[in-house]
Amino acid sequence: MSATFLGMPGNFPQNASQAVQNSQLRYNLRKATHTIRGKRAGVVAELPDWHELRAAGKAIKDHTLRNLDRYLVMMEEAVTRAGGTVHWARDAAEANRIVTGLVQATGEREVVKVKSMATQEIGLNEALAEHGIEAYETDLAELIVQLGDDFPSHILVPAIHRNRSEIREIFLDRMPKVPENLTDDPPALTEAARLHLRERFLRSKVAISGANFMVAETGTLVVLESEGNGRMCLTLPETLISVVGIEKLLPAWRDLEVFLQLLPRSSTGERMNPYTSMWTGAVEGQDFHLVLLDNGRTDVLADEVGRQALRCIRCSACLNVCPVYERAGGHAYGSVYPGPIGAILTPQLRGMSSELDASLPYASSLCGACYDVCPVAIDIPEVLVDLRSKAPHPAAERAGMKVAGWILDDHERLARAQRLAGRLRGLLPRRLPGPLSAWTDTRDLPEIPAQSFRDWWEQGGRDERA
Repeated sequence: MSATFLGMPGNFPQNASQAVQNSQLRYNLRKATHTIRGKRAGVVAELPDWHELRAAGKAIKDHTLRNLDRYLVMMEEAVTRAGGTVHWARDAAEANRIVTGLVQATGEREVVKVKSMATQEIGLNEALAEHGIEAYETDLAELIVQLGDDFPSHILVPAIHRNRSEIREIFLDRMPKVPENLTDDPPALTEAARLHLRERFLRSKVAISGANFMVAETGTLVVLESEGNGRMCLTLPETLISVVGIEKLLPAWRDLEVFLQLLPRSSTGERMNPYTSMWTGAVEGQDFHLVLLDNGRTDVLADEVGRQALRCIRCSACLNVCPVYERAGGHAYGSVYPGPIGAILTPQLRGMSSELDASLPYASSLCGACYDVCPVAIDIPEVLVDLRSKAPHPAAERAGMKVAGWILDDHERLARAQRLAGRLRGLLPRRLPGPLSAWTDTRDLPEIPAQSFRDWWEQGGRDERA
C-alpha cells in the first residue's frame, strides 16, 4: 500500500475547503502553474510532429504494458549480466525491508536520496528512520520539503506551495551553517543549499534513487533532473540502490528518443533536459541494486480502463492545467501523487476502501484539459468516470439510481413520471431535503416545465415547428 500523508483530514472535499481559504497558497500555485504552462505551450508548438510523438509514446507504453512480464525478465537478466543485483518487491513492506537490509549490510547509518517518488509512495524514509538510518533528500525542492517537515505538493516541483521568503525562513531555521544575512534571492538560496548538500555527497557511502525510465534491452536506468544533484548522488557513493516501479520499463534503447523529447517539454518546458544520467549495472566498482516495485501496479494492469494510468511518465503537465489543483493544491489529495493523475492512480494503487481514496475520483470538473496536455494520451476523464462507478455510494444515492433506472428503462413509465412531476412542480423545494441536500449545496435544482416535451409534441408542437 502506498503511504498516506499523516495528519490529512478525512476526504478531498474537506482538504480542499481548507486549502482554498489560504490566499497565499492560491497565489503561489497560480503563479507557478501558469508560468510552467506557458513555457510548455511554447516549446510544444515548435514541434510540427508533436501529435505523432505523443501517439508514439502512447503506443510504446501500451506495448510494454501488454508484454510487461517478458520485458521485466529481460531487464533482470540484463542488469545481472552487468554486475547488478535485482530484487522483486510485491508491496511497500517488502520493498522497505529489502532496502533497509541492504543499507544495514553496509554498516552505514545515513543515505542520500534523489529522484524517487516511489520511495515516497512506500514511506521509505520513515521505515529507515525506525532502524536508525537517516535519509537526506538532495533534490532542492525535496530538501525544502524535508527541512520544513512538510509534504510534497507537486510531481515536478514538490515545494511549489512555498515562496522565496518562506524558503529563506526554513533554511535559517533548519539548515546548519547558513549565514544569518541570507536573502531570499534565488541564487543566494541555491548557493546555501549547494554548500549544505556538498558535505552530504562527499561523506555518504550509500545512495538511493528512482528512475524515469528503464531499458529492458540493455538493463539501463535513466534519471532526468535539472540541478546536477542527481549526478552527484548516482556516482559518488559506494552503494547505489534504485527503487523503481515496474511500469517505468521501455523495451529498447531506441524508445528513449521519443520520451527524451516528450518529457522535458511537458514537464519543465525545456527543449532538452539539463542533466540526463544513464547507468547499466555496477559501474566503476559501485555495488548496484535494483528493487522492482509492484505495490498495486499488477492490479492496475488488470483493469482494462484504469491500466492507462500506468503510461504516466510523471511530467506533471496535467497538474499545471487543472483548475481544481490550482485552487486546492497538492496536499488536499493526501498522497504523493496529487492532481488529476493522482486522482486516478492513487485509488487504483491503494483501493477505495478509505474515505479519502473514495473521494479522489470526484476531485475533478471533467473539463478534459488534463487529457489534452498528457504527452502519452492518458484519458484521465474516462478513468475518473469509471472509478466513480466503482466507488462506494451512500444508500440513498444507490436507491435513487435504481429508481431512476427503473423509470428510464420504460418509455411509458417515463411519460407518467414526467406528467406527475409537471403537476407537482409547485410543491418541489428549491433545495432537496435530508441526504439529498448535498447535491443542491453547490447547484440549483432545475425548473420543471409544466408540460413535457413528449406531451407538447403529441399535442401539435411539431406542427408549430413546421
